[in-house]
Amino acid sequence: MSPIDLHTHSTKSDGTYTPRELVQYAQEKGLSVIALTDHDTADGIGEAIETAAALGENAPEVIPGVELSTEYKGKDVHIIGLFVDWQNPEFNEKLREFADARIYRNKKMCRLLTEGGFPVDYDLLQAAFPDTVLTRAHFAQHLLDLGMISSIDEAFKKLIGDDCPYFVPREKISPHFAVQFLRRFGGVAVLAHPLQYNMSDAVLDELVADLCKEGLSGIEVYYSTHRPADTVFLCRLADRHGLLYSGGSDFHGSRKKNLDLGTGYGHLYVPESILPPLREKAAQSR
Repeated sequence: MSPIDLHTHSTKSDGTYTPRELVQYAQEKGLSVIALTDHDTADGIGEAIETAAALGENAPEVIPGVELSTEYKGKDVHIIGLFVDWQNPEFNEKLREFADARIYRNKKMCRLLTEGGFPVDYDLLQAAFPDTVLTRAHFAQHLLDLGMISSIDEAFKKLIGDDCPYFVPREKISPHFAVQFLRRFGGVAVLAHPLQYNMSDAVLDELVADLCKEGLSGIEVYYSTHRPADTVFLCRLADRHGLLYSGGSDFHGSRKKNLDLGTGYGHLYVPESILPPLREKAAQSR
């Protein structure tokens, strides 16, 4: 069976491959299915689907998706929606509202950086990354391009990381709202990379139980940084709550060094066998 990848990003959020390039690369890598899950936007899905159609018989299937940033007990928690109704005007209008919260945050970060001796003009930042949902990764790249830092890592460690002086948290929705929202528009809601949040087992179990009440459908058990024991742990967590398995690389192109599409850091394999149950769940949501 062919590998799949249900967590990828394009230039429409903070990836470095255009949606077209992403689909073409997925074909080169021999993937049968990819999900485009950009942050707070579905703007790249049409281009990705059109590219797959143009590539013909051996092209990967493109699953329309999105990744929403939420907050739970002070932690940043991400919820992925697969098979979303990406052409629905109301769905896209709500995503634009989420993006507007980013804009307010980004303008404030520009002001704080400038006051702190790292002049970043918001309009120039936006011009450097047009037609894109700006994230902190873009700030880091812009600071690097301007010669204010020596590496992307330096930006996150000293300037704009969660505990750094120029970081501004943006107003976020709850994961409960995100699950409800995705279900409303036909999406299969999946808790992304659960071990990234550094929660205790008890708190993670509590979060999953709470989200199940709202209609959470899956957990990302396969992920680029997971060890075999991590995958086993998350499969058991999913089984305990009656949830489906999902997984992906979280591919961002060159923004995540040595992390490749489909294979992560070299040991990732997301089996195609997890897809039929996810597809069936999506059909039930229609």
